[in-house]
Amino acid sequence: MPVESRPAALELRGLSRSFGDKLAVDNLSLTVPVGSFYGLVGPNGAGKTTSLSMATGLLRPDAGKAIVLGVDMWQKPLEAKHLIGNLSDGVKLFDRLTGEQLVTYNGLLFGMTRETVAERVGDLLRILDLEGAAGTPVVDYSAGMTKKIALACALVHAPRLLVLDEPFESVDPVSAANIRDILTDYVAGGGTVIVSSHVMDLVQRMCDHVAVIQAGRVLASGTVDDVRGDSSLEDRFVELVGGRNHTEGPEWLRHS
Repeated sequence: MPVESRPAALELRGLSRSFGDKLAVDNLSLTVPVGSFYGLVGPNGAGKTTSLSMATGLLRPDAGKAIVLGVDMWQKPLEAKHLIGNLSDGVKLFDRLTGEQLVTYNGLLFGMTRETVAERVGDLLRILDLEGAAGTPVVDYSAGMTKKIALACALVHAPRLLVLDEPFESVDPVSAANIRDILTDYVAGGGTVIVSSHVMDLVQRMCDHVAVIQAGRVLASGTVDDVRGDSSLEDRFVELVGGRNHTEGPEWLRHS
């Protein structure tokens, strides 16, 4: 199929979601091209996690649609979820299982044979440097190890779209570099990655597309170069979302 005629990896159409009187996502629309490494950035409370939760079937929208590679998430949820690997920030894992058991369980849920799952689990534990902790209950993992085993769970069924909410939070620099290599190779092999992050430099170095979200709306989206223009992505982000105060610290913090 020619690139031009492929469905988008993810298309969000007019997504909205409120929690009581708070409008968290406000008629948000976004198109993520197939084969892109897409960054989703915004300040705390901007609606990133809520938007991704609706896109991946974890949270039903009040209005709008999420289309995954041509499949409507809320009309055909099982079909759509088979296409996605999801690392969602704050979703609790079955952490009384060992790391190996947890990834195996996730693989079996997608209908793969035990032999295939065992092979893939071994590969994932090796490349994520978790072989030594394979038999350890996830409840005893560090925050960084927990993030890596959650990524293994998202990858085990070889999804076509990876949606990663703050995947580098609490991860040490060496592990973060390894994860970046894995994700870059995944995109080079035809996959699509959506990653939310607060680290602008990381997004600028990793991603080819980016969307800036504030108050549940998209302020800017497109290629990283188009969005940042002649500035750094961080400077452009601050310009778009505002809120920076150029004030001096209090006098009592000065020691000279």
